[in-house]
Amino acid sequence: MTAYDFLIFIFFCNFIIKKEVLKEEFLHYVWKYKLFSLTNLQTVSKESVHIFKEGMHNRNSGPDFLNAQIRMDHQLWIGNVEIHLKSSDWYLHHHEKDEKYDAVILHVVWEHDSAIFMKNNKPLPTLVLKNLVDKNLIHNYQQLCSHQSRWIPCESQINWVDDFTLKNWLERLFFERLERKSNFINGLLEKNHADFEAVLFCLLAKNFGLKLNGDAFLALAESIDFSIIRKEQSAEKSFTALLFGQAGFLEAVSEEEYYRELKREYEYLQHKYHLTPISKNQFQFFRIRPTNFPTIRMAQLVSLYHQHKNLFSKLISINKIDDFYTLFSVEVNEFWKTHYSFDSPSKRSLKKLSKSFIDLLIINTIIPLKFVYQMHRNQIDENELIHLIKQLKPERNSIISRFNNLHIESESAFDTQALLELKNNYCASKRCLECAIGSKILYRI
Repeated sequence: MTAYDFLIFIFFCNFIIKKEVLKEEFLHYVWKYKLFSLTNLQTVSKESVHIFKEGMHNRNSGPDFLNAQIRMDHQLWIGNVEIHLKSSDWYLHHHEKDEKYDAVILHVVWEHDSAIFMKNNKPLPTLVLKNLVDKNLIHNYQQLCSHQSRWIPCESQINWVDDFTLKNWLERLFFERLERKSNFINGLLEKNHADFEAVLFCLLAKNFGLKLNGDAFLALAESIDFSIIRKEQSAEKSFTALLFGQAGFLEAVSEEEYYRELKREYEYLQHKYHLTPISKNQFQFFRIRPTNFPTIRMAQLVSLYHQHKNLFSKLISINKIDDFYTLFSVEVNEFWKTHYSFDSPSKRSLKKLSKSFIDLLIINTIIPLKFVYQMHRNQIDENELIHLIKQLKPERNSIISRFNNLHIESESAFDTQALLELKNNYCASKRCLECAIGSKILYRI
């Protein structure tokens, strides 16, 4: 680097600081990982500072770091640390009126512009970071976080990251995704009194509906007590009438004999179980391929449960993809082999579940449910879950295509699930400082 280049670089860094592009979250990161010079630390009052423990990062209300241990001069203090861009932010945020800040032992700031006094009228010890942080770290942070137009903040730097870091981070992201999905499943378990078979039915129904009809299928599943499913699933006509009638598809008048049979059967079941159907208007047909019509997906769900009792027990014991394909290889009723809806005859076809659709069920239903089941038994088998999802081909969607364009390629659904979590829950929210990729780029000095 020439002298001229160095001066330009210093000017650029100073420009960043003056414009206050830095955010408090960056200072939190710097403090948490001690990314500043620790040699001869002093407060603005010339007290020597030695940091034994930086404290626990507090993401709730109150001081930023709790239970820190810091020696100033010859006195060891145990208490909290508050971090601001400027000292005056203490008063801007009205901390002097909040007793939660009475136990702050050190005020860490980027720029000291005002003395802060505690309730005993003594100055609050203040440490200034401005001249203690490597300028290259600031530069890397600016390059990572300041470009609003990028698809992901690190799109021009992500290829700097080594394979070891990337693979370990993707594994963490995969399990974060499972943990996030487990919140929804645990909610269903609570509603269904910890009945995993009932929860499986709700999850399968939702995912049979795919993105457009998922909520409607879930509403359908939740409108029927699973004890009724258990009683009726062995009789195909009764079970078909139960689901189609409860979905509101049997309320019209039709000359089709099969339709009329189902309608009569549902009227009997409705009276027997005191059922209230949901509105069929919740189900969408517009701009959907006929193979994904809710009528077809419902008929496939009927066939699956008619053929397999105690489905959860069967699925939980399977860990080979081919066994899943075999279990889900069910054919629809004869009527649906020649229809896509009650009033639309079609060319005969088996309308079996495709392998790609079964893959979606494994990704979005089976693996998350296995994870929650193992959590409830305190026997999480990470290797089994990873082995299972790595048997599936990588998903195809716009997000994965964009990562492919950045030369982040996926070998299996394990990679694609992790990348979806990365994009949606880190990149989209610019959580670069919490991301292993972002951290690696910041450390590239």
